[in-house]
Amino acid sequence: MSAAEPTRAGFVAILGAPNVGKSSLLNRLVGAKVSIVTPKAQTTRRRIVGITIRGNVQLCFVDTPGIFAAAGKLERAMVEAAWKAAADADLAILVLDAKRGLDARSRAVIEGLKQVRIPVLLAINKIDLVKPPALLPLTAAANQLHPFAETFYVSAETGEGIDELLDAVAARLPEGPWLYPEDQLSDLSNRATAAEITREKIFLQLHQEVPYATTVETDQWVESPDGSEVRIDQTIYVEKPGQKAIVIGKGGQRLKAIGEAARKDLEAQLGQRVHLFLFVKVREDWREDAERWREMGLEPKRR
Repeated sequence: MSAAEPTRAGFVAILGAPNVGKSSLLNRLVGAKVSIVTPKAQTTRRRIVGITIRGNVQLCFVDTPGIFAAAGKLERAMVEAAWKAAADADLAILVLDAKRGLDARSRAVIEGLKQVRIPVLLAINKIDLVKPPALLPLTAAANQLHPFAETFYVSAETGEGIDELLDAVAARLPEGPWLYPEDQLSDLSNRATAAEITREKIFLQLHQEVPYATTVETDQWVESPDGSEVRIDQTIYVEKPGQKAIVIGKGGQRLKAIGEAARKDLEAQLGQRVHLFLFVKVREDWREDAERWREMGLEPKRR
């Protein structure tokens, strides 16, 4: 960073329908895994800031829950969090899935952009899955629906187009001091990150409704005196006794597999030996409890 150049920084909201690759794109933009990723829709529940530096600019990308026609109270709070992130940001990126195109969910998100008062860039993701001629009609159709400031073709999987998108974002952020320490990659605490990693493994191991009925809380975090090891105690909450039995599995094998996968990821991320202890409890209707939302960084809708 040149001493003669003023620093710049800002927040960039990443918006889109569920499962268009927002979290994968965030991780690629930051250059590290800061948001969990699964093939299932609506994996992201909380607002997560991923931070990277480009020259004299600090780029603070806000991963948001997918925007969809929510039914339950938790889902409505997730969608509200996504739009609030856009309202608070300096810039937004709308992500479209190149293969899926302009389906009803993405059209609904674009319709909602009419209320967004900041520039919006269009990032057409997963271009590695389609032939290039298919991108031009999609670009034209999307830009007919909303006046995007610029359009970018990217692949969160391969990294194609990411540098161009980063340069464009950096050029648009305002002058000002950096908002986070230079070496910080995310705004999540270690406890929250650990809970998210375990939740990712639940989504990858379980199917149908069960993953969506689970939430994870980190209850205890105790490091050894020399910092080489850490004991982490977590509780997986479900809504029904039958779901508890599924998470635990026959002879405890499913819970053991979830814990082992989470432990490996945590050790890689923390650079410490991890002793992870998982417990499963029933907390009926936790998705209707606003107190649980606050632990995820969500707030009840005020209007």
